[in-house]
Amino acid sequence: MDNLKKQTTAPDAVTAQAPGRINLIGEHTDYNDGFVLPAAIDRKMTVRARRNGTPSAVHLTDIRQQQSFSFDLRDFSPLEKGWQNYVMGVVSELQKLGGAIGGFDAAFEGNVPVGSGMSSSAALECSFATALNELFALGFDKRQLIEASQRAEHHFVGIKCGIMDQFASVMGRKDHVILLDCRDLGFQYFPLELGAYQLLLLNTNVSHALASSEYNTRRAECAEGVSVLQQEHPGIRNLRDASLEQVAAGQEKMPEHIFRRCRHVVSENRRVLDAATALQAGDFKTLGKLMCQSHFSLQNDYEVSCPELDFLVQQTLDKEYIPGSRMMGGGFGGCTISIIEKSRVAEFVEQVSKIYRHRFGIDLTPIEVAIGDGAAVIR
Repeated sequence: MDNLKKQTTAPDAVTAQAPGRINLIGEHTDYNDGFVLPAAIDRKMTVRARRNGTPSAVHLTDIRQQQSFSFDLRDFSPLEKGWQNYVMGVVSELQKLGGAIGGFDAAFEGNVPVGSGMSSSAALECSFATALNELFALGFDKRQLIEASQRAEHHFVGIKCGIMDQFASVMGRKDHVILLDCRDLGFQYFPLELGAYQLLLLNTNVSHALASSEYNTRRAECAEGVSVLQQEHPGIRNLRDASLEQVAAGQEKMPEHIFRRCRHVVSENRRVLDAATALQAGDFKTLGKLMCQSHFSLQNDYEVSCPELDFLVQQTLDKEYIPGSRMMGGGFGGCTISIIEKSRVAEFVEQVSKIYRHRFGIDLTPIEVAIGDGAAVIR
């Protein structure tokens, strides 16, 4: 990883950005030490921060929601919920690393849709981590900023997320996807060259309340599966280490839902590696098939989809100009991601929007994204 050069003097003010992300394939594998295939996008969170001359007073403004919040660096703790926890969590984790942070004022805004599965939360965390690292000349490298942002979500938000979102937000590269090994953070960039195809996101504009609670439940269920598998295979540390044959052999010793959780994660890891191979070969039919398999596994084995997402994927299955589609993100709402022929985008969006509105009484939001660079100080 690139190291950020330590500054000798800190600026009075900085502006930093960090992007949201898409994920071609590899859902709920990151916290199981698995593989993912994300990319940073051209939708970002922007933070403007300046030192305010006080030792410990922090004043924050969410420009989009027109909300303000203040806290003291010497004594703060998580709120019951809210965007404030993401920011305070980052501050807390940087302090734990030894970062000497003084009083500051910061305002932020962005165009990453909240609840869309594009990880607006990681964009917020990583933009603040990048800004504060520069503003107070903390000298942390990119890996430290990534891991601090992830721990912020664990400790202040209460979601035991994996590291994919924060990694993609910091390490993204324009026009490339990242094959990331979430165990050791080894990674490889692949050019995203889709030829006659493009990526299309369809935002369901729903976010079901199960998303947060069920995320931690799934993590616990995976751990339960690992404990069963370890009885016969002590070398298994995480589902990353298990094969489908081992999971199948342990089925009778697991509750049915635990078996299915394990089957999803282990099969999804294989799909990610196969998808990277297909992408390199320009084999979009195979890539699309793997994406569809991923969706059905998330729907039936991991049970994190919802009727709106399933409906949108179903609308793509009989269309030869859409090789693949699946839900993207933690689940229970947000977006689908599809590979679609560029020439048929407008036609498909018009058609599916009408059907979706008739079925659910909700308007879809089509989103065309470009693949962009990761977090950076822009001035």
